[in-house]
Amino acid sequence: MSKPTVAIVGRPNVGKSTLFNRIIRSREAIVDDDSGTTRDRKYADAEWEGIQFTLIDTGGYVPKSSDVIEEGVSKQVRAAIMEADIILFIVDCLTGITDIDGEVARIIKKSGKNYLLAVNKVDSIKREPYAAEFIRLGLGEPLMISALVGRGIGDLLSSIVRKVDRNRIDRHGVEVSGLRLAVIGRPNVGKSTFINVILGEERLLVTELPGTTRDAIDVRIRYKGRDIILIDTAGLRRRSRVKESVEYYSTLRARRVIEQCDVACVFIDGSEGFLRQDLRLIDQATSAKKGTLLVINKWDIVRGDRERFQKLEQEIEMKLQGLSYIPFIRISCKEKLRVRKVLELALRIYQERNRRISSSDLNRLIQDVHRNFQPPAIQGKRIQIKYGTQIATAPPRFVLFTNYPKLVNDSYKRFIENKIRDRFGFEGVPLTFYYRKK
Repeated sequence: MSKPTVAIVGRPNVGKSTLFNRIIRSREAIVDDDSGTTRDRKYADAEWEGIQFTLIDTGGYVPKSSDVIEEGVSKQVRAAIMEADIILFIVDCLTGITDIDGEVARIIKKSGKNYLLAVNKVDSIKREPYAAEFIRLGLGEPLMISALVGRGIGDLLSSIVRKVDRNRIDRHGVEVSGLRLAVIGRPNVGKSTFINVILGEERLLVTELPGTTRDAIDVRIRYKGRDIILIDTAGLRRRSRVKESVEYYSTLRARRVIEQCDVACVFIDGSEGFLRQDLRLIDQATSAKKGTLLVINKWDIVRGDRERFQKLEQEIEMKLQGLSYIPFIRISCKEKLRVRKVLELALRIYQERNRRISSSDLNRLIQDVHRNFQPPAIQGKRIQIKYGTQIATAPPRFVLFTNYPKLVNDSYKRFIENKIRDRFGFEGVPLTFYYRKK
């Protein structure tokens, strides 16, 4: 049975993300004094009194806005209300009832869903009288809480689980295993659009403005019998261009996502070429020993221009020297061209990252290399690899025992790595080698 979902909704800057973090006991949602920080829906699992549920953090609702992002956020809030089993409406005791609060209350009552009204920022007993006026919203007696200091949170959670339909409870709620696929790239290269095409719905907010996605968003799907967790991240920029504090923390979170994923899909804008920042993202993913895939989006713009196409191919070949094991695929999210092929290639890389080579097969290769290629002599000493073994997968790590480990230079290390790749594959997967004395 699927776990019940609880959506936190309200106007901007009432403390929704602070409450989200308080309930899940983690700083998953970005919190900032500026309104409009949360833009996409963000999901996390929570538990209270043995009952598990999924909590949804939403952006601040701003009705009838001319701002394209605020309009998109409001659309996401309405979608979350429709998706949720229980709606947790948050208001601010310090500002009192606003016109936006009244409109959100009308949407909630019209939805027919179970709901709770919580007045936030009631940090002490002195502020409790301020909560009384919210009865006028017609949503029943409000619960008084302070997400910042934790006041009243236990009572709030108890009220939530009392609203849960007991027939839908999943008391075991095992975390979905499978490929964790991070979708990373500079702003406005089509990352969120890619996920929306995969899902067939506007689950994530997509606009033509760079920097729309600020938090990392997990989306779980099942593709050809395999579990995949898609992670859409905020567009990464050079540090010199990260000026807002909230964008700085978004960048840190995106980098943390790379550390947590299995495979990183690095999206680039084919119409802009292969830029230095794109290469930095690839270097970051490979340095973290993650499976890596280069996705050239907006191919519909490039393919008709032969000169631009050839220039892009040359840029990729030149800048990926030493990283030739990284595959790339040309797609168009706009035309839905080869979009699902990205998932197939990512799954293949995931399998390669978990590949284990038997010691006998590895040592047979080492013997063949010594038989067909003269080992180098360095400082008058002949380098020979005696034997090797794979000590780990995900990422793959090897120990090679040699007579002079300190004399093995980088060119011979690359030679050995290429021979292993030629025979065993490891497409899109960084390999780690340790040379030890024998």
